[in-house]
Amino acid sequence: MEALGRLFDIGTGWAPVDLDTANGATGKRIAMSGADAITFVVFLGAGGTEDLVLDLQQHTAYTGGTSNDLDAAAVSDSVGVDHFYIKSEATLDNDETWTRVSQSVASEVTLTGATYGDKQNIVVIEVSAAQLGEGYTHVSLNAATTTSTAKLGSCLYYLHELRQQRKPSKLPNLLRPNAANA
Repeated sequence: MEALGRLFDIGTGWAPVDLDTANGATGKRIAMSGADAITFVVFLGAGGTEDLVLDLQQHTAYTGGTSNDLDAAAVSDSVGVDHFYIKSEATLDNDETWTRVSQSVASEVTLTGATYGDKQNIVVIEVSAAQLGEGYTHVSLNAATTTSTAKLGSCLYYLHELRQQRKPSKLPNLLRPNAANA
């Protein structure tokens, strides 16, 4: 069996977008019921020296419902994000290594513009399904910046620790994994 469907599934956070003040990115929701963990992978082009804020949200439904920061209504002491990983260089060319960045527990990850703004970056944030508050079933990742300078970015969601392994064509949809695929 291939890795897709056995080890992980992939969903869209946000397609490539200019993350300037007028065009932040609102992440699409993804259900956590089919996996024990999710890894958010954000790819950013160089541009601007303003801070970029990535904000993890939890939701009670795939549409509508209640939304909150991931660090609100916790059922676990380990809620929120206390670290993330980054590869950062003027031009990413695969000779970089991962740097672990520690922070106070929060639903936001701030990439300081003075440090990362003029570089290409890959950011990885991992969240466990156990970190969601009671009644929360979906997560998303938003991006916001205060820059008027173009900064292209995109985000993919990697669900892993899949609860059921299937062929890729048999994987359930990522909004309502218990619903039949159309």
